[in-house]
Amino acid sequence: MTRNLDLTSLRSFVAVADAGGVTRASGFLNLTQSAVSMQIKRLEEALDLQLLDRSGRGVALTAAGEQMLGYARRMLALNDEAIARLTHQAYVGEIVLGVPADIVYPAIPTVLQQFARDYPRMRVTLVSSYTRRLKGLFARGDADIILTTEDFCGAEGETLAEVPLVWIGAPGGNAWKQRPLPLAFEHNCIFRVGVQEALDAAGIPWVMAVESDSTRSIEASVSADLAVHALVAGAEPRYLERIAHGGALPELASTKINLYVADPSHGPAVEALAEMIRDAVRTPRAVLAHRDNDLAGGAARA
Repeated sequence: MTRNLDLTSLRSFVAVADAGGVTRASGFLNLTQSAVSMQIKRLEEALDLQLLDRSGRGVALTAAGEQMLGYARRMLALNDEAIARLTHQAYVGEIVLGVPADIVYPAIPTVLQQFARDYPRMRVTLVSSYTRRLKGLFARGDADIILTTEDFCGAEGETLAEVPLVWIGAPGGNAWKQRPLPLAFEHNCIFRVGVQEALDAAGIPWVMAVESDSTRSIEASVSADLAVHALVAGAEPRYLERIAHGGALPELASTKINLYVADPSHGPAVEALAEMIRDAVRTPRAVLAHRDNDLAGGAARA
């Protein structure tokens, strides 16, 4: 016959193990000492094992108790997770998050995963678009949080990081060696004008070889070695690579990654998501690792 362990008794057992005794555990659990002792006794009887060594002045775990403690923690954690996910009603709703396509990776997927774990009944709608459109959505109240890439930061926003732009092209491609230099950009890309001005200042002729309203179309054209593009350092897709041009192309300016958050009255969940984004963008471990790998690869090729 299958026997079931009582979760209340398990919780008392874990509390006694953590507190080092029944007296302190009873305070943590807001129960009387006799109630806690009774639950421990009930658990020991169900297992037909002695879990606590009561021979000394304090309370210590027996060998069986040490083994049982790991199981008890896992069972209670799973119980608490199920209760929180299925019944917690404190935060229910939707948050609209806008992020430019070229900085979705590497930070945003990790942020969304963490937020879904902490706020399981909140839905995040991710809008991936260019900065000008995202700022329009935010101004109209159609987005709760947006990230932007721009040269300055508006009064309502805060700058989280300043990251250089880099030239990208097809792996092993030669488009960057062509003159005039073939460029591929979206019509509304905020980096487009700055790249053109940098080329003009360096005296390098260029031609807009590919124009589109689709990020995917631009990336496909660049990966086919039809043109080159510029992105925030660390945001390069795996099927493109940073161009090791050795000075044949001008260095590009940096861009600010800014955060705009709607009025906090929209709810604490919005601010919680914003704080997760702050932490992820201000601690760009993935960006730095990506950049170091690329630089090492460029040096090896040179």
